[in-house]
Amino acid sequence: MILTRAELESLVQLVHPCPHRLLGMHPLGEKPGVVVRVFAPEAAQARIEPVHEKDKPVIKLKRIHDSGLFEGTSRASQTVYAYDVVTTDAAGNEQRGRDPYSFLPTLGETDLYLFGQGNERRLYEKLGAQLRVIDGLPGVSFAVWAPSARRVSVVGDFNQWDGRRHPMRQLGASGVWEIFIPGLGEGALYKYEVHDAAGHLRLKSDPFGFFHEVPPKNASIVWNTTRFEWTDQEWMKQRKEASALRRPMSVYEAHLGSWRKKSAGESPGYRELAPMLIDYARQMGFTHIELMPVAEHAYYPSWGYQVTGFYAPTSRYGTPDDFQFFVNALHEAGLGVIVDWVPAHFPKDDWALARFDGTALYEHEDARQGEHMDWGTLIFNFGRHEVRNFLTANALFWCDRYHIDGLRVDAVASMLYLDYSRKEGEWVPNKYGGRENIDAIEFIQTANHLVHTEHPGAVTIAEESTAWPLVSRPPYLGGLGFSFKWNMGWMHDTLRYFSRDPIYRKHHQNDLTFAMLYHHNENFLLPLSHDEVVHGKRSLLGRMPGDDWQQFANLRALLGYQWCFPGKKLLFMGGEIGQRSEWDPNGELDWGLLDQGPYHRGLQRFLMDLNQLYRGHPALWQGDYEPDGFFWVDCSDQEASVLSFVRQTALGREMALVILNLTPVVRSHYRVGLPRGGFWREVLNSDSEVYGGANQGNWGGVTAEPLARHNQLFSAQFTLPPLSIVVFRHESEGG
Repeated sequence: MILTRAELESLVQLVHPCPHRLLGMHPLGEKPGVVVRVFAPEAAQARIEPVHEKDKPVIKLKRIHDSGLFEGTSRASQTVYAYDVVTTDAAGNEQRGRDPYSFLPTLGETDLYLFGQGNERRLYEKLGAQLRVIDGLPGVSFAVWAPSARRVSVVGDFNQWDGRRHPMRQLGASGVWEIFIPGLGEGALYKYEVHDAAGHLRLKSDPFGFFHEVPPKNASIVWNTTRFEWTDQEWMKQRKEASALRRPMSVYEAHLGSWRKKSAGESPGYRELAPMLIDYARQMGFTHIELMPVAEHAYYPSWGYQVTGFYAPTSRYGTPDDFQFFVNALHEAGLGVIVDWVPAHFPKDDWALARFDGTALYEHEDARQGEHMDWGTLIFNFGRHEVRNFLTANALFWCDRYHIDGLRVDAVASMLYLDYSRKEGEWVPNKYGGRENIDAIEFIQTANHLVHTEHPGAVTIAEESTAWPLVSRPPYLGGLGFSFKWNMGWMHDTLRYFSRDPIYRKHHQNDLTFAMLYHHNENFLLPLSHDEVVHGKRSLLGRMPGDDWQQFANLRALLGYQWCFPGKKLLFMGGEIGQRSEWDPNGELDWGLLDQGPYHRGLQRFLMDLNQLYRGHPALWQGDYEPDGFFWVDCSDQEASVLSFVRQTALGREMALVILNLTPVVRSHYRVGLPRGGFWREVLNSDSEVYGGANQGNWGGVTAEPLARHNQLFSAQFTLPPLSIVVFRHESEGG
């Protein structure tokens, strides 16, 4: 195989789409023998030596170009064979290693076909940097999708970041470039040098990188994410045995960088955080921890919502193994782990996904479709099979490699609507002339279906703020397929109500009752998230009216109402201790408040007891989404701002009565209807002195009288403390 002048120029100018066809060992062609070409710019001499078949010839190579291209031929072998390249530099130093251009592709036609279809579910095992053993030799195979690139090279600390050393081959029309580099191992730093369609050189981090340098550095790092020895089998087994809809779910939302700091002001790592979060979450009685985005992000003030490494936990807190340790430890402690997942957009950083091969590859070319003006980010092209595959495989990756129990999907509304936050003329209608993003809908349905079928028991949760129907209904019914939907309407209405001075609340009681009119349309989760305690909105405590006593009484009532209302629960860190200031992602929670008087510690104790009550009483969660799991006793006493309702299990086997008095007035001898006779024990009173209250109450409970009230056959007189929630459990007919 004689090298033509054009082929030589394509090699030395690094524009050949498949350098493996010219580099490495090949048959001579018409005549018997082999030809070998090696690129070794720093070598003074070079030769190849057989590895397995010692009867094969040693071939001395001759420099044929000043760039460092060597060539040699031999007629002593009629077939190619495995060999080492041995180079000697001007100082006499010798190096030996297998030739990357002597290996067949590590991806087959089926892999590329499925990727092109968008159906390679385990794409993270194919693209990116994969540790492999080929022909008995360990090394790393690299594969990256860049269909419009003229050339792609792997560069790193192993080749002096020199794009001439390891140009990749393009695998047909797939747009995938690939190379296997023998001898390379874990920990190697690398990027892709992309000679793009416009002739520019771009240095890009790996879209499938499992680990990256600590920002602001951004090189990818070769890493093995499969070696961790999981010991959470019991958790994973029980997770799939019962529906999450019929289990208690009390979620503590945390930002790892600002929950706690070390004495020097640094954030603890994953392994340090695990026991601290476990002890705290178990003490408080939460069932799950939800982490704000942990996927790698360069810009810390984005809180993780501008992801630059979709397949890598952020290196700010440790290695992938450390994050696996974190999840495993929480599972062993009986705590689920939910992570924020951000498929709606990605940042414009020139070393990440943006214009990856010089074209709009992951995004749309048209800014009316491909850019979020409000956020300064780019929108994924959900209509492109390979892009959808990148994202659906990513959802499966977090459940597979990191045993994640749930994905809370950020900004779903921005994906559903083509005109999201756009004025007339700033968006492109779909093929039917509508505003619905048909491609995004199909992607969401597919991702949800795959997560639920490939990882039974894992949940998906939509942060969706519009009236889009059937968000938490399966795709075969026309739904989006999420397990749960955040009830943003409940959140806004409830916070608006509780922020009012009690004197005006009688005019706005429908703010607390309206959510039940649409509750059974979706599987709702009730969120009081990080979004409600930033950007001038004040902390939860800061939203409450009145003096300290009233503010804390209001906040206890608010949290009690959230926990007793139908739907799963989520609270952002700091709400449970009465954080006075807004959340500061650069600081930590003000834990010192717990030593300042009775109110902060009392609020924390209240939430602890509230979680214990919630988890221990199936009436408060088993029928969250069943029509008979909730009914109002009385929600019409606007003048007194009193509401009462019942939570119950199927057929009313267990019942809990909840009464709220949302004025600062004690209401004695207040009669409330009861569905059953007998004794109703007071099991929670937010006015208890242990919570910082005045200890007004019902002395253990009340006994129902056969006096009809509120369409119930029985009733009793209650003492309703000011700004309070009280909960009663029905015990027996006889008291």
